[in-house]
Amino acid sequence: MNITIITVGKLKEKYLKQGIAEYAKRLSAYAKIEIIEVADEKAPEVLSITEMEQVKQKESERILAKISPDTHVIALAIEGKMKTSEELAKTLDQLATYGKSKIAFIIGGSLGLHKDVMDRANDTLSFSKMTFPHQLMRLILVEQIYRSFRINRGEPYHK
Repeated sequence: MNITIITVGKLKEKYLKQGIAEYAKRLSAYAKIEIIEVADEKAPEVLSITEMEQVKQKESERILAKISPDTHVIALAIEGKMKTSEELAKTLDQLATYGKSKIAFIIGGSLGLHKDVMDRANDTLSFSKMTFPHQLMRLILVEQIYRSFRINRGEPYHK
């Protein structure tokens, strides 16, 4: 299985980079993982609704350019479907069973994802109704993908 995480913005925090690298290394025994960073759109702190949409539109163009037509896309969004770790594991297992070997998880920027990305998504996923920094979501997502593979193999990690 080929898993891509497409995310807006550069990761600067060393501790997050180290955590992601650790889980990516562990995950490499189960799947090929790639993390693609697309540039975030520079914008002032206070934006109008129109300006927010323009920022998200530009970021969405960068995201969508990284997705091939045969990729199953899962967009991370607060309004997405909440799943347990076991349910996410089942989802990944079912995708593999039905020949979906390319999966892309999308993490938007600080303003979230544009409608164009949400329209392209085959599924949505929410980790919480709370808002998390998108940089931290990378670590949480990679850990949960790793946990999913361990669950699916019956290996003793997820307890």
